[in-house]
Amino acid sequence: MTDRRTELAENLARVEDRISTACAKAGRNRDDVTLIVVTKTYPASDVRILSELGIRHVAENRDQDAAPKAAACSDLPLTWHFVGQLQTNKVRSVASYADIVQSVDRVKLVTALSKEAVRAGRELDCLIQVALDAESGERGDRGGVGPDGVAALADAVAAADGLRLGGLMTVAPLAGQYAGRPRAAFDRLTEIASGLRAGHPAAKMVSAGMSSDLEDAVAAGATHVRVGTAVLGVRPRLG
Repeated sequence: MTDRRTELAENLARVEDRISTACAKAGRNRDDVTLIVVTKTYPASDVRILSELGIRHVAENRDQDAAPKAAACSDLPLTWHFVGQLQTNKVRSVASYADIVQSVDRVKLVTALSKEAVRAGRELDCLIQVALDAESGERGDRGGVGPDGVAALADAVAAADGLRLGGLMTVAPLAGQYAGRPRAAFDRLTEIASGLRAGHPAAKMVSAGMSSDLEDAVAAGATHVRVGTAVLGVRPRLG
């Protein structure tokens, strides 16, 4: 049986090849796409191995798992992304370790993040999570704000102390017109992101794509892809 480091190195090499191939097909530079490894449900020991293998961006989606893991790995040169639906009662903890919160989808959350970022003396990059399955004024099944709510929420982030507007994130929807059509969904996100940059030129991040659809995300112009299973393996069940 191969050891964990060898397993992760081999998986990373395969993912790297997929990203490089997708970039070549899209006529993009490989350096234009950042790999974020989603380490949820996996131990700090895996994060440490990933760092040794050159990974600089990791993501978590549950504060109760992320906070102790980030503390255990605080000596590593990592950027921590929070990608899960975030409740306001978890904001103080998340703001203490996350560098980028990718799941901002309501003004109440912006207010809470701003308060705790200022309290912690930190600046947090925030991405607006866009729900491409949401009707006007609603939130998506997997979190996120509908496309027509992006502009106002982006303005709120940009005006908030302790926060920086980084760009947009989406998860390929399971329902609605984009269900089963990740490339079309990611093309739509890129279109929304282009409009956002007209008023917020520094909001350049476009986070889209996971293990199953990263090629579609790269083809659509994503700057960041979030890959878990393809690097770490099939996830253990949460208790």
